[in-house]
Amino acid sequence: MTPDSWRPGATLDTLRRRAVLLQAIRDFFAARDVLEVETPVLGHAGSTELHLDALSLDARTPAGRERLWLQTSPEYHMKRLLAVGSGPIFQLARVFRDGESGRRHNLEFTMLEWYRPGWTLAALIEEVAALVGEVTGRSQVPLRKRPYRELFVEHLGVDPLIDSAESLAALRQLAARHGGAQSADWSRDDCCDLLMSLVIEPELGQGGPEAVIDYPASQASLARRQVDAQGAEVAARFELYLDGVELANGFDELTDAAEQRARFDEDNARRRQLGLDPVAPDEALLAALAHGMPPACGVALGADRLIMLALGLDSLEESLAFDTLRC
Repeated sequence: MTPDSWRPGATLDTLRRRAVLLQAIRDFFAARDVLEVETPVLGHAGSTELHLDALSLDARTPAGRERLWLQTSPEYHMKRLLAVGSGPIFQLARVFRDGESGRRHNLEFTMLEWYRPGWTLAALIEEVAALVGEVTGRSQVPLRKRPYRELFVEHLGVDPLIDSAESLAALRQLAARHGGAQSADWSRDDCCDLLMSLVIEPELGQGGPEAVIDYPASQASLARRQVDAQGAEVAARFELYLDGVELANGFDELTDAAEQRARFDEDNARRRQLGLDPVAPDEALLAALAHGMPPACGVALGADRLIMLALGLDSLEESLAFDTLRC
């Protein structure tokens, strides 16, 4: 601890401007009759996703001593609300992800998440762009959309959706060249994730919002899968970028309980292969899906990153009162 680490990272003027922007987000949804909700920071289930490390704790509860998880996203709880007929909902939630720190990351951060029952993914992308434009003062800048595979072909000369040994070898070679790491045994998704973050992402959203669509089917997570214009199976998912910063990740949500359970099982099988502890699937979410969650599209947006960009700041530390190093 340094002598000045008790001081906030953000100035008082920044915190006042942050409060104005958070109110602007709430006003955006109030004008659209989207209900603000609150869901627990602690839950009985964690995330099975390979690239999300959840934090947990032991707690004394009415059921005795239990392991509870700090939520990496309010998604599971919000879907349970959708299943009982909440209609469109949003939340500014505090979420936690272990190991995430840096100029654009913090272990604890504010996530803006919302769901639109009955909407198409295209309509949700437009709404995300409208919110980003309003908060950043760039509402007149047109939204651009680019397919994932098109970006890889343009920037790297390889089609990531071609499932062949030659394609995988090319991706591994590119990953080694750009990442400076041994990639001989990397999976296709490992290579694509690295190349996306190091080569393609910095070029996205320069000057205005840009949505990347049609991610590989293997990266569907909790999204439905569909067929793209070229006949390949892809995820019904998008990510939105501004000034080279990933802001939002949205899905046409998977509502099939059996398929969701199978994906949780696949995640845990992969976790075991990598020497990671499996995470018990969220049985409450699966029960809600079995009960009947309506077709919906949803999106999670990094509110701190959006505020950072809106205020012209260089790091999350400058947009937060106390980041992890100061807490």
